[in-house]
Amino acid sequence: MNTRDYNKELKDTSDHKYAYNFDFDVMHHFMLKSFLPFFKEGNFLELGSFKGDFTRKFLPYFDDITCVEASDEAMDLAKKEFGDSVKYINSLFETASLPTKYDNIVLTHVLEHIDDPVKVLKRINDEWLSENGRFFLVCPNANAPSRQIAVKMGLISHNAAVTPAEKEHGHHITYTLDTLERDAKAAGLKVVHRSGIFFKALANFQWDRLLQTDIISKEYLEGCYELGQQYPDLCSSIFLMCEKGE
Repeated sequence: MNTRDYNKELKDTSDHKYAYNFDFDVMHHFMLKSFLPFFKEGNFLELGSFKGDFTRKFLPYFDDITCVEASDEAMDLAKKEFGDSVKYINSLFETASLPTKYDNIVLTHVLEHIDDPVKVLKRINDEWLSENGRFFLVCPNANAPSRQIAVKMGLISHNAAVTPAEKEHGHHITYTLDTLERDAKAAGLKVVHRSGIFFKALANFQWDRLLQTDIISKEYLEGCYELGQQYPDLCSSIFLMCEKGE
């Protein structure tokens, strides 16, 4: 078994960024908007916090935030910004020892990086999620129109393909709504709500260029978000809200 270098996986490659401005400026906003109606009072756990860009959006809503991050380099950058306002644990999810259970757990664009996703989801259900807690699971969507267009262009072989660039960033799978729900249920989680986040026909690098212009308005972005609620299988990301299973 190869030892994974989580710091290396976070670095941009020659043809693919680990994270795009589209992720930070658009998707984080709409992921939070999708989560807000379901948040529970209590503590909060973010699994896979990268450099803290998404963590920042949760600070107004929770006083007790814990982040688990495998990359010590990414975690150190986040700790410099947030100081004592966020608790950090530098660990793999497979081996993490957490001090308590959590009322809100978020895992966004991380499950596709995990060697044994069902094993980690089972830990979330059995060990970390409080009795009345909620788990927010988001993954990139294999059926996003931008990926389907890439298939028709001959850039990737099929919707759920893992590209060489994605492999370099540690991806093992590209989920669809049915395969994501399959793994959540296999781990014992109870899927309460399923949806998509942001209708997306352009690739991330194309969005990054557009966002630098005045072509895209806030109203257009909001329209893509709302259309995504209508067509979840054509969204950039897919979203399951789960509760603790038996």
